Amino acid sequence: MSTTAELLKGAAELFPGEVVTQAHVRHFDLPLGAGRFALITLDNGHDHTKPTTLGPQSLANIDAAIDQVEKEAADGEIIGVGVTGKPFIFAVGADLKGVELLKRHEDALAIGKGGHDVFKRLSQLAVPTFAYYNGAAMGGGVEVGLHCTYRTVSAALPAFSLPEVFLGLVPGWGGCTLLPNLIGADKAVSVIIENSLNQNKQLKGAQVYELGIADAIFEGADFLEQSLIWTAAVLKGEIIVEREVIDRGEAWDEAVAKGRFIADSKVHGAAPAAYRALDIIAAAKNGDLQQGYDAEDQALADLIMGGELRSGIYAFNLVQKRGKRPAGAPDKNLARPVTKVGVVGAGLMASQLALLFLRRLEVPVVLTDIDQERVDKGVGYVHAEIDKLLGKGRINQDKANRLKALVTGVLDKAEGFADADFVIEAVFEEMGVKQQVFAEVEAVAPAHAILATNTSSLSVTEMASKLKHPERVVGFHFFNPVAILPLLEIVRGEQTDDASLATAFGVAKKLKKTAVLVKDAPAFVVNRILTRFMGEIQNVIDEGTPVEVAEKAVEPLGLPMSPLVLLELVGPAIGLHVSETLNKAFPDRFTVSPNLKAVVEAGKRGFYVYDSGKPELDPEVAALLKQGDTVLTEEQVRARVLDAVAQEIGLMLDEGVVAEAQDIDLCLITGAGWPFHLGGITPYLDREGVSERVNGKTFLEPGVASVPA
Repeated sequence: MSTTAELLKGAAELFPGEVVTQAHVRHFDLPLGAGRFALITLDNGHDHTKPTTLGPQSLANIDAAIDQVEKEAADGEIIGVGVTGKPFIFAVGADLKGVELLKRHEDALAIGKGGHDVFKRLSQLAVPTFAYYNGAAMGGGVEVGLHCTYRTVSAALPAFSLPEVFLGLVPGWGGCTLLPNLIGADKAVSVIIENSLNQNKQLKGAQVYELGIADAIFEGADFLEQSLIWTAAVLKGEIIVEREVIDRGEAWDEAVAKGRFIADSKVHGAAPAAYRALDIIAAAKNGDLQQGYDAEDQALADLIMGGELRSGIYAFNLVQKRGKRPAGAPDKNLARPVTKVGVVGAGLMASQLALLFLRRLEVPVVLTDIDQERVDKGVGYVHAEIDKLLGKGRINQDKANRLKALVTGVLDKAEGFADADFVIEAVFEEMGVKQQVFAEVEAVAPAHAILATNTSSLSVTEMASKLKHPERVVGFHFFNPVAILPLLEIVRGEQTDDASLATAFGVAKKLKKTAVLVKDAPAFVVNRILTRFMGEIQNVIDEGTPVEVAEKAVEPLGLPMSPLVLLELVGPAIGLHVSETLNKAFPDRFTVSPNLKAVVEAGKRGFYVYDSGKPELDPEVAALLKQGDTVLTEEQVRARVLDAVAQEIGLMLDEGVVAEAQDIDLCLITGAGWPFHLGGITPYLDREGVSERVNGKTFLEPGVASVPA
């Protein structure tokens, strides 16, 4: 048994739940009389929807397949070797289920070294090797191909990435070393750092080819056939693959510096993965591949044993698993069909909702408002957005025409909603207004119709209290921008019945939203936590801490934007309204900042101006601020803010606002852009000791988002 095989056999014992990938070898004669060829196909079963992952046993199977073709290549029986995947999926990287179980640094090191030892053999064969990216390729799947001599990609490939930094790792099976040596440091930094930190942005097949990662691109319908014809031409010398000369001078250093700037702007030094990856890319400038592989092994082992990866895997599992099977959701068989949607309101939020329902459900959508001008503006917005999709090639002309025909606007609710199955209101955030709207809708909508509210903080139960049938009212709280943020807080009022709730969850699934069941409590989840968070920032500013100190204090959390920039995005008036709502409910914990009130009354849209290209405190806002004389340090501000958030989350869990702490994290990740590397908020609070300091216990059990004991 080879050293690599022994290494992988030992590691396999640590991955009891691995979905094993087979590596099937088949032989055939290439077109054009090029000669005998061996093709390795990675396949983990007949279910083509199940992604192909790579754990120790899977790597061992690939190693055994390479044993076979290595001998054939050495004996002159074959002239080349190809690697491809099962239909629609190439391979999506390491088996994270096993990685999160590792407890020892040496075990983590073995995983990195095992992958390197197997994949390197592809580049060391006596014949040229070819990777055929026929479908989704991520992480280790991408790296298999990077070790080959040549690569082709399908034009239909939907997702291609090195997402490790997003999760708290580095591309550790050759990605950090080989990619910059293939396409240059600047492009590699974009793929490894920038795309990962931009919510794990995926590349399409055409982009993979344009970047120079693939040497040829073919249509999906006959991708493998065309790739083999191309392979034959390459092996016969009829096609010469030419690649750009890599700039190993100042351009390389500038690319790494750009990467550090991106990392600083995204995670502010709070997460090590991006910086470890950049160190390896910087060192790869000398072209010493083995030195790079060794550095990848060490970085991989260090990060596997760190909190960031465990939090990243935890966050990934929340989004991919819990987000698709919402805790507490009723039996889906109770859901009623939705064949027409009504939207009360035609402002920006209502228009965004109309567009979303229209695109995802493809059923008639009708908007109403108080005058024709507003109605026309709302319908016009939807039409304009459809035209944008058409212009970008996202839909064809027939689809655009069909969608436009499905959206209408009327003034008379009776005319618009008489046959609607689902009516959602997006009007002014005031209880009396919303109660009146629902009374009007109930009078004209069918008895089975769901009445949904997009309220961000008001009581769903109170909103339904004056209706004849309050059981069909449900909270359906979207986050802005509606098309981008996945979260949908589904709020069950005290009288909401199971059928209405099941219908709401069914609609959410069709809208492709991450639905979380929430108790009818003030401001629900995201707004309640963010308001407590923002409230403490505003409190310390009101008391005397300079704005820049308060803002900088929470940078180590690596949030997508600073608190006051977030306030500007939400809108100071909305922030003030939510804080007033929560102050009425919980006056001992939620304050109403007099300075925020002054900013809103002055009509200011935020605290900053951007005349210099970066945010600077607006002099007019500075003149409005009235501060005390208590000045805190960054550390003191951060401790105070985190203590407040930990307390609030503890109280929310005690109140049963959501089922578990995991739902809090899922909400913050998908509704507020909270970083994956934190795992949301509760793993961070546990890791920093805040949870125990404030609540006397951690939110999560040891090993859930941390190294197992």
